[in-house]
Amino acid sequence: MRLTILGGGGFRVPLVYGALLGDRGEGRVTEVVLHDLDDSRLHAVARVLAEQAATVEDAPAVTATTDLDEALRGADFIFSAIRVGGLEGRADDERVALAEGVLGQETVGAGGIAYGLRTVPVAEDIARRVARLAPDAWVINFTNPAGLVTEAMSRHLGNRVIGICDSPVGLGRRIARVLGADPDEAWIDYVGLNHLGWVRGLKIAGRDELPRLLADPDLLGSFEEGKLFGVDWLQSLGAIPNEYLHYYYFNREAVRAYQQAERTRGAFLRDQQAGFYEEVRRPDTSALTAWDRTRAEREATYMAENRETAGAGERDADDLSGGYEKVALALMRAIARDERTTLILNVRNQGSLAVLDDEAVIEVPCLVDANGAHPVAVAPLPGHATGLVCAVKAVEREVLAAAESGSRTTAVKAFALHPLVDSVNVARRLVEGYAEVHPGLAYLK
Repeated sequence: MRLTILGGGGFRVPLVYGALLGDRGEGRVTEVVLHDLDDSRLHAVARVLAEQAATVEDAPAVTATTDLDEALRGADFIFSAIRVGGLEGRADDERVALAEGVLGQETVGAGGIAYGLRTVPVAEDIARRVARLAPDAWVINFTNPAGLVTEAMSRHLGNRVIGICDSPVGLGRRIARVLGADPDEAWIDYVGLNHLGWVRGLKIAGRDELPRLLADPDLLGSFEEGKLFGVDWLQSLGAIPNEYLHYYYFNREAVRAYQQAERTRGAFLRDQQAGFYEEVRRPDTSALTAWDRTRAEREATYMAENRETAGAGERDADDLSGGYEKVALALMRAIARDERTTLILNVRNQGSLAVLDDEAVIEVPCLVDANGAHPVAVAPLPGHATGLVCAVKAVEREVLAAAESGSRTTAVKAFALHPLVDSVNVARRLVEGYAEVHPGLAYLK
């Protein structure tokens, strides 16, 4: 089975390959094709993968190419993890937004809109090529903003594109662990959009154990989300929010922390990864050792400003191992081998969440089999969550409309309607600022 990885020179590709190395049996991936626009990054990542495979018998073969059509032909699965504009673009997203006093995070608020505006046209071009060159392939999208990009690609690929994210999976596992349960045996009642969802229940042997957690302040305050949001707020909500909702519930504090930070997250990763790729160019360097060291620092500093604002302290060791590669592998196995499973995924609504239309991509538990991912029906969200989900989905639709029409006026509307942008004039200045620094937004007229 052939897996093509778009963004194959990306830093997290070795996580995916490492998961593939541990997979055995029929229907496993035997060939990995890396595609990237940057040949030097492809070479660096290929070195890491070669060291990973050195002691593994019958490891998947790895090839690399900068030719997109060549990479797509013959693919059974396509894993999309591109970053339009690179980490320099992410740093610019943050800088322009923070100068206006609003959040520049890559998936939330102004930064997420800017990233979406320059990514959607590229993602749609990829989707059209997949439909033409590999019509039977399944596309697994991790490109951020994951829900928005998955919805854009679904307009060309239908249900054959599925978005993944490790955030709700990690949240569910943390809740199960703190309750003393096996995470693999828990049913997680999670619903929302990507980076905008809530765990409303966690059933173990048919019994919802979340009320027990919410009623115990010591237990509730003992894990990441309890520390990040505070026990009182979680008890008020009656649910456990995705960690990215910290940007909404504590927006003023988050913006201030990012403004006061020595470097934004994007600038930190830009500089850190530049050092990694430079180091790996040296022939005497162990690429895998350099990657492991860089990854550990990356994971340890994840959402550091938010945790500092909340007084949450360092991340727990159990939260430093990532996870999206495990979701991707489980998804591929379920489809390729008809190994039926349940995963939280980004898929078209298809009537699952009544407040949104069928084509809207949402993030919910799905039953997965050889025919793809099937969202389960979920109970309505409470009013406060419904309002937020509908508002952000409306913004995503304006981003899609702006990308299709090239209308700067529509782009302004997308920014202005976002709950974390507090003025139409700020929205206008954001569009002007982003257009100045991003060549990928030259299409906006």
